[in-house]
Amino acid sequence: MTKELGKLDVITLFVEDLPASKKFYTQVFGLEVVWEDEVSAVVAFSNLLVNLLEVSQAPTLVEPVRVAPPGGSRALLTIEVEDADAVVAQLAEHGVTLLNGPIDRPWGRRTAAFADPAGHTWEIAQKLSD
Repeated sequence: MTKELGKLDVITLFVEDLPASKKFYTQVFGLEVVWEDEVSAVVAFSNLLVNLLEVSQAPTLVEPVRVAPPGGSRALLTIEVEDADAVVAQLAEHGVTLLNGPIDRPWGRRTAAFADPAGHTWEIAQKLSD
């Protein structure tokens, strides 16, 4: 691996409804908006930034490839948690509907998946003891 590629810094998610996505990440995830303009909002995790970018602004970032339409999962973003069931309860308090889980997986994690308003799939994962 090239040494310079070892630190993930920003994930940009293309969104159709910026206000709804910003509300989701600030209210459900409890994240702070650290920068925003008319077409994007950047929220901060403890170890990386997520740029919520209106899909209309995305083509120049990925050309010559096309921006894929919404409607299907294209990635799974996983957050490690201490207690998956407790986090699932907190998600429910925010009106988040699970796609699946909580499920004990054969690879030693208890997981649950859900989607943001733009359809990006997130997973929480609790490490299970041996």
